[in-house]
Amino acid sequence: MNRYRRRTFLLELVMIAAALVVAFPLYVLVNLAIRPAGDTSSPIRPTTSPTLDNFSQAWVQGGLGGALLNSVAVTAVSVIVVLAVSSLAAYPLARATAKWSRGMFLLIMLGLLLPFQLAALPLYQTMRDLGLLGSVWALVLFYSGLQVPFTTFLYVGFMRALPRDFEDAALIDGCRPLEVFRYVVFPMLKPITVTALVLNAIAVWNDFFTPLLYLSGSDQQTVPVAIAGFVGQYVADWNLIFAALVISVVPILAVYFALQRSIINGFAGGLKG
Repeated sequence: MNRYRRRTFLLELVMIAAALVVAFPLYVLVNLAIRPAGDTSSPIRPTTSPTLDNFSQAWVQGGLGGALLNSVAVTAVSVIVVLAVSSLAAYPLARATAKWSRGMFLLIMLGLLLPFQLAALPLYQTMRDLGLLGSVWALVLFYSGLQVPFTTFLYVGFMRALPRDFEDAALIDGCRPLEVFRYVVFPMLKPITVTALVLNAIAVWNDFFTPLLYLSGSDQQTVPVAIAGFVGQYVADWNLIFAALVISVVPILAVYFALQRSIINGFAGGLKG
């Protein structure tokens, strides 16, 4: 029996069109990144004389080596702190039935409603008083507080859908609540943990405003701020900008390909749950 039908053909056309829409900006990005500085032709036209000099110039002029290290350190530490704090906070919020649990959950959810721009000035003064301005630890502290409400919301919603049978069995066997969370609950949270890891890592890695605010005036910078340095008031080195953008994408792609199986299984498990 032939399973290839007209509907299948139409779905294939839709998927091909979607793939082209996604691939077109990537093509323009790479095409301009390898284009010589003197070539001012259309960005859609393929580059006839590609060069890799833009990457070396962007790396040296933009100080991308140090910026990449700062971005990796800030993203890794912030995501680890957010996942640890949020998962631990979500466990009693999802399992406790007392009135304080609901009230505390609503209090944490206020962090989703209030834009952090309202507290930009007080936070800046607090970082200044703590002596953290110009340090990447200011970013870690900021992101850890900013991302916890959303991540806790994800964990609580997922935990409430999990059965409590394994937890009750572990408690009967003599495990303490923290041991139950570590050995029983947290392994079952892998789907939502992977989802939260990806969402938080992308948000922290791509943020521009916060590093610009807290690292201004210091020799420390992250990748988005370093790339913005190529844009001046009267001139912009677009070839170097696109080359720097390609360099900034490489770490994220490397992490994705290294964890591709876990990420796909995590999203699939989250959808099933």
